[in-house]
Amino acid sequence: MNADVRVGTSGYSFNDWKGPFYPEKLDKGKMLDHYVKFFRTVEINSTYYRIPHPAVMANMVKKAPEGFDFMIKVPQSFTHRRSDLEADVAAYREALKPFEESGKLAGTLAQFPYSFKFSQNNLDYLAVINETLKPNRLFVEFRHNGWVNRPMYDFLCRHEIGYVCVDEPALPGLLNPDAFATTDTGYVRMHGRNAEKWWNSGALRYDYAYSKEELEEWRQKIMKLKTKTKTVYMFFNNCHHGHAARDAFAFVQMLNG
Repeated sequence: MNADVRVGTSGYSFNDWKGPFYPEKLDKGKMLDHYVKFFRTVEINSTYYRIPHPAVMANMVKKAPEGFDFMIKVPQSFTHRRSDLEADVAAYREALKPFEESGKLAGTLAQFPYSFKFSQNNLDYLAVINETLKPNRLFVEFRHNGWVNRPMYDFLCRHEIGYVCVDEPALPGLLNPDAFATTDTGYVRMHGRNAEKWWNSGALRYDYAYSKEELEEWRQKIMKLKTKTKTVYMFFNNCHHGHAARDAFAFVQMLNG
């Protein structure tokens, strides 16, 4: 196999991208129209904080050209509270419908917190969430490095749950920047390497611009990963000041030689 590599950003609607990526006077409602000129995929992260009305999602779908697709993040209640989910499951499934009906839903992303550690109970919980979201594909991101083991790998493969590779600071307890897949779809999230602000600075942990050398490290990893998969998604989550858009565009250019 020689996978199609689809590069994008984790979210697109940021005011501080005006200037670095968007035209200064661009209306916020026109941001996706501009974004799709440069990328073929995007993560929708707003669903993590609040589940939008399906009409909002349908408007996104209308702006997306043929061949463009979306990864939709699951609500934080799925990954952090992990109980009393019936209402949120129903609302989230409704929000997904415009993407499903258009054929533009690439999958769903569950980003678990550092406190969600490897255990049989948590493996069982992943199986429940996976069943709940079928037939849509589930991809899971872990923050604690205790998850990187053979039982996790075998479990995800068996349940056809996609593993999310990450690039983040080299700090104790966090995952290494490994590149592997548990389904025929690879998934990479680039969080930046802002070690100083990772633990106690909230969203500022993602304030980071990748160097050409750091991007080259991942280009080589993607080249290997694409030989073992059908599709590879790579999303830049270093969202501050347009870093994600600039780095994603630079990475696309590197892939294209």
